[in-house]
Amino acid sequence: MSLSPQWKVQLVQGKFHVTGKIERKNKEKGKCQPENRHRLYLAKGEEASHFFCKDCNGEDHVECEKTPVEVKHLLHPKHSLQLVSQKSSIIQTRKCFCCDEDLKKIFYYCTGCDYAMNIACAEKPPVLFIDRPKWHADTLALFPRQAFLTCNVCAVADSSSPIYMCPPCDFVVHQRCTGLPRVIRISRHRHRISFTTSFDEGDWSCGVCRRKIDNDYGGFSCIKDGCSYVAHSRCATQKNVWDGIDLEGVPEEIEEEEVEPFVTISKGVIHHFSHQNHHLRLDENRDRIYDENKLCQAYIMPIYFGNFFSCMQCDYILHEECANLSRKAYNPIHPHLLSLMGGNDDVRKYEDKCSACPWPCIAGFSYECRKEGCSFKLHVQCATISEPLVHGSHIHPLFLTSKPGEQRSCSVCKDSRLEFTNETFNCIECEFALCFGCATLPQKVRYKHDKHILTLSYGKETSTMTYWCEVCEEKVNPKDRFYMCDDYCCVTLHIRCLIGKDLYMKPGALCFSNDGKELRVLPNNHMSRPFCPGCRKRCPYKIFMVYTRLIFCSISCIRDF
Repeated sequence: MSLSPQWKVQLVQGKFHVTGKIERKNKEKGKCQPENRHRLYLAKGEEASHFFCKDCNGEDHVECEKTPVEVKHLLHPKHSLQLVSQKSSIIQTRKCFCCDEDLKKIFYYCTGCDYAMNIACAEKPPVLFIDRPKWHADTLALFPRQAFLTCNVCAVADSSSPIYMCPPCDFVVHQRCTGLPRVIRISRHRHRISFTTSFDEGDWSCGVCRRKIDNDYGGFSCIKDGCSYVAHSRCATQKNVWDGIDLEGVPEEIEEEEVEPFVTISKGVIHHFSHQNHHLRLDENRDRIYDENKLCQAYIMPIYFGNFFSCMQCDYILHEECANLSRKAYNPIHPHLLSLMGGNDDVRKYEDKCSACPWPCIAGFSYECRKEGCSFKLHVQCATISEPLVHGSHIHPLFLTSKPGEQRSCSVCKDSRLEFTNETFNCIECEFALCFGCATLPQKVRYKHDKHILTLSYGKETSTMTYWCEVCEEKVNPKDRFYMCDDYCCVTLHIRCLIGKDLYMKPGALCFSNDGKELRVLPNNHMSRPFCPGCRKRCPYKIFMVYTRLIFCSISCIRDF
């Protein structure tokens, strides 16, 4: 069947906006090119029965049956639905009102109500009665209008899904909620949780969104005696929290015996999995001289303070905490088990990004998902930060409450970072949000020309002080973040001047782009600093990069060149 959408729409902050009328691309009739004819798969597993021709928008294909450009549907009787085409977006998605699946490229839409339905749903009549004994003993009847009725299963009153009800029992359920699981495991809790139709008296708050739970409606609670963990139905089944597997009737799996990250050889001497050829010895000397060139091979950051393990035969070192990192771990922002990877010198792609922060994963340790088809990975810095996060940038504790597809701008760096992740640490008292890039910046550091510890200062909006960076000798904005010595010397430095612009990039690392071009990271420790053709300045940071035989001071310079 031929498709002839009439309008172009674009999704902006969850709502569609009409951007213009669709015109045929080729003004000559009968000159349609086969490569401009695109098939549309209406449902998973089915063959493509519809097509869209860019050249004529379906006008010239008189031999084909045409999909109606306007329809009336029982689930939306007030207005007609028009056939539209949406601009594709990898960041934002919208669900079909009827089937709760992602909307296809072309679908039916009501501009007045912002109501959207896939073609496959519009072509079949709705089911008027359903039996869902798992949720309610009686037959449920379709309520054929959009209505803000509170669902007994998810405790939400919205009109984004068809509603089924049992009037005598005062039972209401969204169509999409009838497919919710009964027993699940989520990334936010170590035990299984199961659905309950209501909660006991008391003040309950959701372990995912941290908001209050209405005791009279359904949700999930921990199956273990004595454990008080609870969650809203929708929060517990978010795709960044739940792996999509219903465990009802599935016996509890036997936990694998934890593999230790190292073997103790003698007191203070270990054999770590990441450094197979040599042994590491614990260094507890607190009076050692700070060396900014000694990098922890897990963090790819200098050893500012604290104990560390150093190789007895080479320059390999690890923070004591990094040496003790678990080989397997769950993380709150991913539903699958993650494995600790590190210690190998394999060549990586420089496009490989941490799934939480903006920095690439081309060196150091990382926690990676080994599930087939899943490319989720985290720097150890991002994997080991936890909630509630008490952070110097904000007066309230912060929590990981982001929902899939939710867009928040970081309140500190003012960068939405949407190309990297949607996850932020959020305040439940106000609108403050903190991205992982800012949350994992070291709060205390050392500087080679200062014997004191420097602290990350978050500046003051009303400050009139004048500060100068010790490295670049340029002004430091007192309203921005910077590192400062709180002792007598009052040394101040830009963040990028002290720890760099592209973090966790190991000097000597080699990686390749997707098109096979080599990128090499080198230390910027020569008498003359190289010139970057990207920003057209001398490279000011501790490292520079060689890419396509040109020298760049940062990844952003490579992208902008």
